Amino acid sequence: MTPTMTYPILITGASRGLGAALALKLAHKFHIIAVAKTTGGLEELDDRIQAIGGQATLAPMDVSDVDSVNYLCRSIHDRWGGLGLWAHCAIHAAPLSPANFIALKDWEKSVNINIKTTGMLITNIAPLLQDTGTAIFFDDPCTGQKFFGSYGATKAAQISLVQSWKAETVNTGPNIQIVTPAPMPTATRARFYPGEDREALSSCEIEAERIISTLGVI
Repeated sequence: MTPTMTYPILITGASRGLGAALALKLAHKFHIIAVAKTTGGLEELDDRIQAIGGQATLAPMDVSDVDSVNYLCRSIHDRWGGLGLWAHCAIHAAPLSPANFIALKDWEKSVNINIKTTGMLITNIAPLLQDTGTAIFFDDPCTGQKFFGSYGATKAAQISLVQSWKAETVNTGPNIQIVTPAPMPTATRARFYPGEDREALSSCEIEAERIISTLGVI
């Protein structure tokens, strides 16, 4: 479903990896609202978007902060009236650990970012998508793999939440999509799979192009 041209695209987790690649691909036709905690990464992304003739609004913020999210959503509504698309690329990937040695702080942060924050974002962003917008989420199947207890459990819970939202809106909109990118040479994957041949992986740019093409966004 092609986003309404007057509406911008929101990308949470836009400063690097797949989020940045999607922003660059979509900036050819849409205004990008780029959200991430890393100001330097957002500024670098903005430079690259401007270099291709695109425009972006940078929102350096913690997506788990309810007040910041409320302010962002009010600002989007007041300026544009809505969103054409939301791509949620923000994730917390806790260190790998045996299940009986997962640190409490890693559990708490994983649950907060991957589950609670996703639910809070859905609540706040859904009205901006109305019935014609699209929301994209990214699965990373690792449930049950050894040492992936914290990340795998909370990622599976996130996708389960999104699957429910997708089922609830199939006849009314917005259009909810869950995609599974091919393995990419991201910083997160490097921590999970040290020593892996990164040359054998798909690039973030290729996966962004594939996702956009598959969903018919452009």
